[in-house]
Amino acid sequence: MTQTAQIAHIDQYLQTLLEVPRFRDYGPNGLQVEGKPEIHKIVSGVTASLDLIDAAIAAGADAILVHHGLFWRGQDGRITGWMKQRLQRLLQHDINLFAYHLPLDAHAELGNNAQLGRLLGWEADARFGEQDLGFAGPLPAPASLDEFSAQLRQRLGREVLAVPGDGRALRRVAWCTGGAQGFFEAAIAAGADVFVTGEISEPQAHYAAETGVAYVAAGHHATERYGVQALGARLAQDFPGLRQQFIDLPNPA
Repeated sequence: MTQTAQIAHIDQYLQTLLEVPRFRDYGPNGLQVEGKPEIHKIVSGVTASLDLIDAAIAAGADAILVHHGLFWRGQDGRITGWMKQRLQRLLQHDINLFAYHLPLDAHAELGNNAQLGRLLGWEADARFGEQDLGFAGPLPAPASLDEFSAQLRQRLGREVLAVPGDGRALRRVAWCTGGAQGFFEAAIAAGADVFVTGEISEPQAHYAAETGVAYVAAGHHATERYGVQALGARLAQDFPGLRQQFIDLPNPA
């Protein structure tokens, strides 16, 4: 007989594992939408989009685990349009939705930054930025920006946007997945030769030119696919009988 996990047990387990209470975040972390009390199968994905919810329904999921949930600071609170569609689907099918934002970015083993570093062969020896979200460490070998960018393209399976600095050999990398362009100055202060995140805004191109530190925007979705996979695998490991499946829905951003 397939074993089940109670939602309260999973919620408490993840709150403790990810040290949720210590983070100041932009939305609620944990169980965002309550569904059936027992979970046989959990589907993980980056964002609680309608497409992911429908894919989870088709996969027979009792719960969905995401990095980007439904509720964010500044929303007006009305359940209309896309919000109504997503909530309606979850409630109709009695599916739980768990979401972990900054706690999943920051976790030293399972987090987005840790897992991106693992994928690319980077080992962090320092943390930087707000709430110590950013990671920094030496590259395995010095590289040019072209060589470095080629490695990112190959490992992530997408184009990246690379803004050159002063042409120095890259020896030290700082990284923070997703929309962390505001961390560039902290990365420079941390001694990086190159900073990697998901997105770029207009000021960062000037900072790169003026400070000599290269900047690479490798995609918000592309850099944040890995933490939720590692977290889903850990759940399946620590809750015997719980089935888990990662569903990746391509996103150009």
